[in-house]
Amino acid sequence: MRPAPFHYAPPTDPHLTVLHRDDDLLVLSKPSGLLTVPGKEADLADCLEKRARDADPEALLVHRLDRDTSGIVLMARNRKAQRHLGLQFERRMTQKIYIARVWGRVMGESGCVDAALSCDWPNRPKQMIDNENGRPAQTEWNVMDREAMSTRLMLRPLTGRSHQLRVHMLSLGHPVLGDNFYAHDEALKAADRLQLHAAELTIRHPADGRFCTFHDPCPF
Repeated sequence: MRPAPFHYAPPTDPHLTVLHRDDDLLVLSKPSGLLTVPGKEADLADCLEKRARDADPEALLVHRLDRDTSGIVLMARNRKAQRHLGLQFERRMTQKIYIARVWGRVMGESGCVDAALSCDWPNRPKQMIDNENGRPAQTEWNVMDREAMSTRLMLRPLTGRSHQLRVHMLSLGHPVLGDNFYAHDEALKAADRLQLHAAELTIRHPADGRFCTFHDPCPF
């Protein structure tokens, strides 16, 4: 499945949703369809990072979500906090939970996909399973609900590779609904957006090391 050409028209209402703000953290809810950072072309300038900095000039990027994935994005409000948080992501000290609706009825109640990923260079930015040369990637999954033609899953990525959840679900034979990169036609047309949402993020607060968990209700 080749991604279809698109006209970038990110949602504007609400313009910016702040879930939490303190001296060190800015926690935002990114809608599906909005870039986390600007693209190279002028018409791709609108993004979560720009909107955040317009509202809070101290906001600094820590991590990203894909354009079509919705949910929690964490930013720092000073360089010290940015370094602290960046190391947590790099060293896999954060805990993330995603909600996904995938094609078909998943057998079993839980499992773990352990499959290395690498870039599919002729079709970049797509990724692919590559257990010989790829970077290690693991995703735990649990069934939340079964629908007529799909399954709702809770996903816990243990690593943070590009497109990890989308490719791992495809490898199970259950692509994420609405995925214009990896879903077959029926799964693509089964939803009007990518059915993937970053619902929960746990970190250690850079000020004192206490665990903080942030939630963003799933919109689908």
